[in-house]
Amino acid sequence: MSEDNQNQDGQETEQQDENQLIALRREKLAEMRSTGTAFPNEFKREHYATDLQNEYVDQEKPWFNDNEIRVSVAGRIMLKRVMGKASFITISDTSGRIQVYAQIKLLGDDVYEDFKTWDSGDIVGVEGILFRTQTGELTVKADKVQLLTKSLRPLPEKFHGLSDQEQRYRQRYLDLIMSDETRDTFKMRSKIVS
Repeated sequence: MSEDNQNQDGQETEQQDENQLIALRREKLAEMRSTGTAFPNEFKREHYATDLQNEYVDQEKPWFNDNEIRVSVAGRIMLKRVMGKASFITISDTSGRIQVYAQIKLLGDDVYEDFKTWDSGDIVGVEGILFRTQTGELTVKADKVQLLTKSLRPLPEKFHGLSDQEQRYRQRYLDLIMSDETRDTFKMRSKIVS
């Protein structure tokens, strides 16, 4: 089999896998619509990730134990790590990224089970208390999570991303979602032009 045929077979398999993922996500959305929970609009974001990172950069872990800082953030799920009764997600908003800690005892069984079915790319709203993890990362301990928008198309893999320059230009929307550098360039260009 020639290299071109192997590449074509690999692209067809990749396309088929993506189509299966999209079909699965459409099923999830249809189920949400049938229960009446699709696309809620009562969530109000009050904080941005970068603002929180900058404001509390000097505060150590013990400080958060003594001071309860309640926040409300929203963003796209970029990374998700589910570990039984507790999970971590990283969300990205227009300013940057922040980690969220979700625990079954704070969210309740039903909400946590729904939370575990959410996919990377989905847009969520989170309310909770700020704290620092053992590794020193600023994190929101969620006591309320809400799926705001379901993402039907999967995001590129974190480590592979959009490495092909032509693909980055053709799918600029994905490049803006995945790359902080590209997003910053667009913001800077917009400020210069205006």
